Amino acid sequence: MNNIELVADEADYVVAHKTAGSSFHSESDIGFVVQLERQLGIKLYAVHRLDKVTSGLLILAKSSAAANGLSQLFAHREIDKAYLALITDKPKKKQGWIKGDMGKARRGAYKLLKTCDNPALTRLYSMSLEPGLRACILKPFTGKTHQLRVALKSLSAPILGDELYGGQSADRVYLHAYALRFNWQGVVREYTIEPSPQGHFAKLFQHEEFAKWQNPWQLEW
Repeated sequence: MNNIELVADEADYVVAHKTAGSSFHSESDIGFVVQLERQLGIKLYAVHRLDKVTSGLLILAKSSAAANGLSQLFAHREIDKAYLALITDKPKKKQGWIKGDMGKARRGAYKLLKTCDNPALTRLYSMSLEPGLRACILKPFTGKTHQLRVALKSLSAPILGDELYGGQSADRVYLHAYALRFNWQGVVREYTIEPSPQGHFAKLFQHEEFAKWQNPWQLEW
């Protein structure tokens, strides 16, 4: 089992790179949290999670006090997050807001509703990489289960590899937690990790326009 890549090792928390397909909690195999605890030799506290199919940045606290503080930041939407995704269908819109309540659908999936009583809020930018392949950068303003997967499905452009939501079959689900930004003890912390360049994500890095997304916080959200 390969070591988990550490993006940052701070006094109160670590930021690590979860690979696509690894479970957050232990299932039949050792989960991400337990593996990282064994790797570092310390107790870690979860403050958020990623779907098994999603790769990218995860914060784990080193103490219950730090976990409480970070959890409060997440609860009050004071942690900015940006994700990368690839789609193969032309979306109904290429940028802008995706808003709506989320309801349960079949097979453990969700769907975006036309009502906005307690809506999922997502902001989108996208660019064409080649015919039949478009990259998206998304910022969720809420933290609902499958939010980004449902948002892109609602634009008739499910994520590549996300067969639960009608995406084309691929070697992985092309959704990646790319960047985090938050204020911790009076200091603004920013972290980014590019997805592994295997497969279709390599085409994003080769695109000249990707430079505009390398600091996602410079975009107008």
